[in-house]
Amino acid sequence: MSVLAHRVLAHRVARSALAADSSTAPLPDFHGWFDERNRADTSRIERIPFASLRGWNFQSGTGNLVHDSGRFFSIEGLDIRMPGRAVDAWTQPILHQPEVGILGIIAKEFNGILHFLMQAKMEPGNCNGLQLSPTVQATRSNYTRVHKGAAVPYVEYFQRLGQYRILADVRQSEQGCWFYRKRNRNIVIEVHEDIEVLDGFRWLTLGQLHQLLAVDDLVNMDSRSVLACLPFPFHGAGTSGAGHHSALIGTDLLSWITEARTRCDPRVERLPLDRARDWQRSADRISHESGRFFSVIAVDVQAGGREVRSWSQPMIEPHGTGVSALLTRRVDGVLRALVHARPEPGCTDALELAPTVQCTPANYTHLPAAARPPLLDQVIEAAPEQVLFDSVLSEEGGRFYHARNRYLVLDADPDLSNIDLGPDYRWVPLPELIGLIRHSHYLNIEARTLITCLQSLDV
Repeated sequence: MSVLAHRVLAHRVARSALAADSSTAPLPDFHGWFDERNRADTSRIERIPFASLRGWNFQSGTGNLVHDSGRFFSIEGLDIRMPGRAVDAWTQPILHQPEVGILGIIAKEFNGILHFLMQAKMEPGNCNGLQLSPTVQATRSNYTRVHKGAAVPYVEYFQRLGQYRILADVRQSEQGCWFYRKRNRNIVIEVHEDIEVLDGFRWLTLGQLHQLLAVDDLVNMDSRSVLACLPFPFHGAGTSGAGHHSALIGTDLLSWITEARTRCDPRVERLPLDRARDWQRSADRISHESGRFFSVIAVDVQAGGREVRSWSQPMIEPHGTGVSALLTRRVDGVLRALVHARPEPGCTDALELAPTVQCTPANYTHLPAAARPPLLDQVIEAAPEQVLFDSVLSEEGGRFYHARNRYLVLDADPDLSNIDLGPDYRWVPLPELIGLIRHSHYLNIEARTLITCLQSLDV
């Protein structure tokens, strides 16, 4: 895409972000529609012992939890060595899902404003029933119908991309602490023809979606990730002209990331699940002997409105609500964010850029003080006037059971400019972070969520 075309598209995205309401799809009508969808949802999720899983078994010789088809995903073990870290070695269970899924949103212009087709979707791990998902949110196993269920609605639009304008298209990671090298294709396409709006789907402007981000547990993780990939001109970022939209990435930033990846040098090896040290398996969970971090559990699902109406599966259940916070400040008129070059065992290339703070605080009570994330206390104790965004949002409900993070965007205390946090932290101009999102494996899922939250504040 040329610089001019990118600039035009960024302006169209900005117009949609400025459209706080829409005559095509008024926001009050959305809330009534969504509440009605929730009331009509008959889904039932029940935690079950592993022995009651249908189609899943612990593999002989490894203890890995696998599906009979050999598809979908597996629960395996991982052996991690991170020299120089406060905790430099451990083992853990990990989700291994090698296939690349589709996270796709269909866009269409109504009355000169881009609208996005979103879905009220139930996932078994959602804490509150339905959440707002992309038009298509499906693994390859699902959209190729390994489950022998109904076809995924609208997936055909993402299988004939040559017919549509592509607004965003990039492979992105998911949680590197729970997934081993997981990638999904984050894609937005624009259609011009009329398409049937199926039951459970609704058009919304970007401005409306931004307002809905402030509602706890409403806009799901996959939607936040895809929206972050759209070209977006941050009016408050302090840039102008072509650079305002094309977001050139500085060589020094790329060099810093490369140096951080080289310095980190993690050693990660897959191993049989039954060789994961300090993890214990009972009839209904696999958990750490300390009782912290997370557990692997099993659920039985009776679902309404899904391609398959009944199934069972393992899930990861985190222990405690996480905190993901991004500190921002303005330097010479340019808005910058303090990011952390954070290694995670499931990363494809050692590490990705993470928020300033990303952790589950309860996990650090028994670890060495040096392991406690820098600035965690400052984030938790931030003064109200520093808080620009604060919402509790759910993580991916297809694999994680009631996983939630408190997402914060904070105006940094000026004194932080004098604190040396070491070589793994850096103040990065916001336009450069936006530029990095157009490329794979630079910003992790928590950072992409916070970029979307920042977009909701910019206009």
